Amino acid sequence: MKILFIASEVTPFAKTGGLADVAGSLPQELSRMGHDVRIIMPYYKTVAKGEFLIRKIRKSVDVPLGDTPQKGLLRRTLLSQVPVYLLENKEYFHRDYLYGGADRDYPDNPRRFAFFCRGVLELLKRMDYRPDVLHCHDWQTALIPLLLKYEYSNDSFFANMSVVFTIHNLAYQGLFPKSSLVQMGLDGSYFTIDRLEFYDNVNLLKGGILTADLINTVSETYCAEIMTPEQGCGLDGVLLSRREDLCGIINGIDYSEWDPSTDRDIFRKYSAASLAGKAANKTGLQKLLGLDEDADVPLIGMVSRMVDQKGFDLIGKLLPDFAAGDLQLAVIGSGEEKYAGMFDDIHAQGARNIAFHEGFDPSLARKIYAGSDIFLMPSHFEPCGLGQLIALRYGSVPVVRKTGGLTDTVVDEKLNGKEQTGFAFAEYTASALFETLLRALQAYRDKESWKRIMRCGMTRDFSWKNSALRYEELYRRGVQKKGLRNG
Repeated sequence: MKILFIASEVTPFAKTGGLADVAGSLPQELSRMGHDVRIIMPYYKTVAKGEFLIRKIRKSVDVPLGDTPQKGLLRRTLLSQVPVYLLENKEYFHRDYLYGGADRDYPDNPRRFAFFCRGVLELLKRMDYRPDVLHCHDWQTALIPLLLKYEYSNDSFFANMSVVFTIHNLAYQGLFPKSSLVQMGLDGSYFTIDRLEFYDNVNLLKGGILTADLINTVSETYCAEIMTPEQGCGLDGVLLSRREDLCGIINGIDYSEWDPSTDRDIFRKYSAASLAGKAANKTGLQKLLGLDEDADVPLIGMVSRMVDQKGFDLIGKLLPDFAAGDLQLAVIGSGEEKYAGMFDDIHAQGARNIAFHEGFDPSLARKIYAGSDIFLMPSHFEPCGLGQLIALRYGSVPVVRKTGGLTDTVVDEKLNGKEQTGFAFAEYTASALFETLLRALQAYRDKESWKRIMRCGMTRDFSWKNSALRYEELYRRGVQKKGLRNG
C-alpha cells in the first residue's frame, strides 16, 4: 500500500511527546514490510537548524486560507529509507517552539495548522504520489478528514483515499474560540454539533473523529477508557457514536535504538542472558548523581514530564517517606515549577538519597533506565506510555498504575500464562502507590525471584513489528471500507 503519514512532529526532526516517536518509528517498520510509506510535517525552525540533509523541491502551492492565499514550499529529506516531506512557510513555522512557549500556546495555532492541513492536500495533487491511506495524527491534522468530506468531496483525486486518524492523547483537543473559524478559512456552516461546535467553542479533534474513516488510539485499555464519562474528556459520546470504527493498538519501541546490549550511553552493556552489567550501571549512576554507592539499596528511577498526569502529585505526598526510607530515588524531567521546587525543598531539608535533574538529557535518561532497579510510573492516565516499555527492555521493573497502556503492558502476577513483569495499583491515591512500592521493595530482597521478573520483562516483545501488523490490518480495512462506500 501507499501510506502517507501526516504529523505535526516526527522524531528525530522535531519532538514534544510520544506522537513524534510513533510518527518516526512506525513508518520505518511499515517500509521494511514492503509498503511505500512517506511522511509530511511542517518545516520548523528546529528542523532547519538541525544537522539534516534537506533539499529543496520545485513544488509550491498557494494555500486557500481566507481572502489571501498563503505560499507553501516543499522540501525533502530521508528518515532511513522513508521519504520525509517538509512544508515550509516561515511566517507560521520559523519559530523557537512547535506550539508555543512555556507560558502559553501561539494564538494563531488554528491558522498555522489549518495552513498545514490545506497545504498537504493541495501539494498531494502536484506530487507524483497518490496514497491509498492518509494516516493523520492528533488535532493538528484533524482538519484533513473534515476538508475531504466537505470541501473535496467532488475531487476525483481523493475519491478512494482512506483516512485513518490516531488519537495519541484525548486531553489535547485543539480547542479554540468560534472566531478561529475565520483564521482557518472556514465558514459558519462548520460551527454545528455534527462538525466542530463543542460547548460554544471549536474542537478540531472532534471534527477528525466524526469524519475519518477509521479511528484508533494507542492502547486497547485506553480505547475503552475514553468511551466513558470519567476519561472521555467530554468526547465520550462522540467516540461512542464511532465505536464500530474505533480500536486500540499499543505503541511499540524501536529495539535497535533501545537495546542494553548495544547502548553506547550506558556504563556497561548487558542483556537478559547476561545481567552482570546491570550492577555496573547501578553503581555508575549512583556515582554520577552523588548517591551512596551501594549495590544492595534499591534504586528507583523516573524519566518523565513533571505534570499531574504523570502522578507527580502522588510523588509529592510521598517524598518525605522516600527521604526516610532505605532506598534511593533518581528523577529526570521538566514541567511544572512546583514539582521541581518540591525536589529542591526535600534536598534542602537534608535528603541525600534523592537525586533530581531538571530538564531532559537523553544520555542521562538512558543511564537511569539501565541503572535503576525499579521504574516508577504512577500516572493518573496514560494513553500508552513509552517509559515502561523502555524500562522493561532494560530490566528496570516497573511500578505503575493500572490505566491505559500501563494496564496492557505490565503484568503484576501470573495472568493467562504470562509471568510477572512488574507491580501495579488501581486506586489513584498516595497510599495505594506506597503499598505497591513496599510490595516491590519486599520482592527485591529475593534476588533470584527478582531476576526472574527482570528477565520476563526484558524478553517480552514490544517492538514495532507486532504493532505494525495491526496497523497494516487497519489500513486494509480502511481501504476496503472506502472502496465499498464509493462502489
